[in-house]
Amino acid sequence: MSNSQPRITGLFVTLATLFIALLITSNIIAVKIIEVGGRIVPAAIVLFPLTYIIGDILTEVYGYRFARRVIWLGFLGNVVAVVGFWLGGLLPAAGFWGNDEAYNTILGATPRLLAASLGGYLVGEFANSIVLSKLKLATNGRWLWMRTIGSTVVGQGLDSVVFISVAFIGTLAFNNVTELIVTQWLIKVFYETVATPLTYLTVSYVKKWDGIDTYDTDVSINPLDLRQL
Repeated sequence: MSNSQPRITGLFVTLATLFIALLITSNIIAVKIIEVGGRIVPAAIVLFPLTYIIGDILTEVYGYRFARRVIWLGFLGNVVAVVGFWLGGLLPAAGFWGNDEAYNTILGATPRLLAASLGGYLVGEFANSIVLSKLKLATNGRWLWMRTIGSTVVGQGLDSVVFISVAFIGTLAFNNVTELIVTQWLIKVFYETVATPLTYLTVSYVKKWDGIDTYDTDVSINPLDLRQL
């Protein structure tokens, strides 16, 4: 087992920026509902799983401590975007601009949906990162495929449960809520599984380029441990 000291590098900043950009974009396009194989899902399904793949890479290479920073930065970026959309909706529209209703429909998400999205994101991403970190120690860094898929099963499962439950319980029948949870979860896990070869290649490249391979032997897994941010 090698345990290179994690540090902020150009590749780390690039991955962190891509993670945050994908997260914010996913939350914007999530308002569009699409049909995949007869199943109804948010359009964000095409991008959001990529945040888990990048999260896996960050945790695997730089460790949970650095991944935790990026998860909180993503949360902060999302809050800034939401506040910006809200303020934009409050500003009076020009008389010739007739798209105020469309703006509010797309970007003026209800507080309940926002709470569901942000809650699901935090629970899912932290669970994914923690499980991957612990599995790396337990397997001595072997079987990356098992660790990335296993952490995604847990993280995406919790994300789907929190988001769909908070957003739709009381407005949809229980069986419809359950179907939405299972459908999103299966699609996201399938996404991660198919992308496994790409994850292997990216992890290998980043480790060699930055000379970093972190094992979280003495790191608090508490998401709120500000001492290790």
